[in-house]
Amino acid sequence: MSVELLKLENIRENPGARHRRKVVGRGIGSGKGKTSGRGGKGQTARSGVSLGGFEGGQTPIYRRMPKRGFNNPFKKPTYELDFIKISRILKNGLLPESGIIDRALLIKIGYMPKYIKNITLLGNGKLDKAISVRVTKATIGAKKILEKTGSKLIEEKTSVRKDTK
Repeated sequence: MSVELLKLENIRENPGARHRRKVVGRGIGSGKGKTSGRGGKGQTARSGVSLGGFEGGQTPIYRRMPKRGFNNPFKKPTYELDFIKISRILKNGLLPESGIIDRALLIKIGYMPKYIKNITLLGNGKLDKAISVRVTKATIGAKKILEKTGSKLIEEKTSVRKDTK
């Protein structure tokens, strides 16, 4: 058995990898003439038919299945900051001389997107050095970790837009 070198003239598709499109509507002898394999007249013979999910009068499965959960349209997007991320900031030397980790710093170093306004401090990880953190909200565990290291927590609420009447 000889192995051919790969050359431009030797490159071929695998057998059966490409199929010719079936030409429809070209006479009765083609096998797909007259109605082009679409049956008779009516909704399903037309293009853009939307009978997906129709089960012949039976209640469709998407209505029989139970719906669970709820998506709150008023939920404000929140960035979750934890001590693992903070220690990474400290390790990489990304903390400026002011020593405050806040929204502006997190956006500047590429940790969070600009459109997020709220930051929640979570108690994951460890902290070795005293720092200052400015967040919207902090968990109880996060507050305990900050107290142990003598760090400063600045909690500030985001401004809520009042409806004008």
